[in-house]
Amino acid sequence: MSQDTQRVSLRDGTNVHPPYLYPDYESTRLRAPERPLAIRPRTLSELTGPAYGHDRVGELDHDLTRQHRGEPLGERVIVTGRVLDGDGRPVRDSLVEVWQANAAGRYTHHGDRHPAPLDPNFSGAGRCLTDGEGRYRFLTVKPEAYPWGNHPNAWRPAHIHFSLFGPSFSSRLITQMYFPGDPLFYQDPIFNSIPGREARERLISTFDLSVTEPEWALGYRFDIVLEGQSSTPMEDHK
Repeated sequence: MSQDTQRVSLRDGTNVHPPYLYPDYESTRLRAPERPLAIRPRTLSELTGPAYGHDRVGELDHDLTRQHRGEPLGERVIVTGRVLDGDGRPVRDSLVEVWQANAAGRYTHHGDRHPAPLDPNFSGAGRCLTDGEGRYRFLTVKPEAYPWGNHPNAWRPAHIHFSLFGPSFSSRLITQMYFPGDPLFYQDPIFNSIPGREARERLISTFDLSVTEPEWALGYRFDIVLEGQSSTPMEDHK
């Protein structure tokens, strides 16, 4: 398969999910498969475990602003939405995890060398289970853009990573949520690796005044659709 063909080929034949190889996103040149993927039957252990239950999610896991003694720096935001299947039905009891940079654009990770300050009161990770209507909710601080060295003067738009689990670890899906009106969209190859304009827009959250809490936090809504023509683009869609 030629590089040009790989660049435009999509994982499931739709105009939603990014290709495995997108040359403008440099790290895909090293990790994209060079041969067609071979589908193998899942084993019983893959289908049945590990499983995730309510007892594994802590009371404050969804609130990234109360995981330490002090309050983190930055603008508080509420991020909420629903996880839906391809027919619009709620996906209940799905484990939703998030991770993000802090309000200065730095991750709490030894590999992050961006010379921005770490926040001792912000770890940048949280999780929750969807309720009976497929809803999730996080309270956090708005992340900042950060440089990442992919191309000259490259900066990633502010974003929050989302991970969603089904009944077992092998059913994990990963995506990203962006904030509306970000000036860095046009030069971000991760965002632009998604071929369809409408699909790209499904990664942008919507400001929601009804979610906003007066004098406390702005609210953003971000629904996640797992399959179908209206599905949310996924980084690890198979």
